[in-house]
Amino acid sequence: MTGNAKTSKNCKRAILFLATLFITAQNFAQQVRGWQLEKWPVDLETDFALSALPPHLRDGATVYLLDPQKGYYVGRQGTNGYITFILRTSWEWVDFRDDLSVPISFDPEGARSIFPLQMAVAAMRASGKYGPEQIRDSIRNGIMNGTYKAPAKPGLSYMLSPVVRIYPGLMPTIKQPVTMHMPHYMIYAPYMLDENKRYKPGTDGMTVTTPDNAVMGEGKGPYNYIILPATDREKEIILEDNKDLLKRLIAFKAYFKS
Repeated sequence: MTGNAKTSKNCKRAILFLATLFITAQNFAQQVRGWQLEKWPVDLETDFALSALPPHLRDGATVYLLDPQKGYYVGRQGTNGYITFILRTSWEWVDFRDDLSVPISFDPEGARSIFPLQMAVAAMRASGKYGPEQIRDSIRNGIMNGTYKAPAKPGLSYMLSPVVRIYPGLMPTIKQPVTMHMPHYMIYAPYMLDENKRYKPGTDGMTVTTPDNAVMGEGKGPYNYIILPATDREKEIILEDNKDLLKRLIAFKAYFKS
């Protein structure tokens, strides 16, 4: 083979390699588009996260804030074992959005067993190295191999904030969040099936959310909950006590205006 022929062949290989690299990069960019979240003002993020808890638990709670480039970090260390944070990525929905904002608190058992999964999700998204499908698969594999564990005993998650920006369905199909005023309590119900319940969903103000079952398979979701809505009177008090917080949230993001 002549020198010119070798040069031409090498050029073609280089062009093919660069084209392949470009296509791969483009595909990856599409896959992780929207991965980086906006950093919230610390005082607003802290107050919104704490609003998930009843007032008597707030002073002693640990508050986790979100660094969009790293994940969750301790914004304020607490003493009573409760933690609170704002969920901004729901791994079951296989979706990256920048308008999901759900204050959640966990008691000590939830902090031990459930929150590590949420920390992992946030860290993977913050890295920019993973798309939504990759995060879902990583979490699913982690549940299957025991990295992430179900709560070992009964427990309670307070979600008493005056407003949430949340996916409206219990199953990860509808991917357009809505703004809702729905303070409620969540009781851990790992692996619950409809046949195990002594009531039908929605009766007596109770329902069961099982998005994990849609990912893991029926009865295999370790992070299911029984939801108990706050009473109408409780909701009135929560909205009244948080009027100023609601104004600050709406001024920060218009999607909080319902």
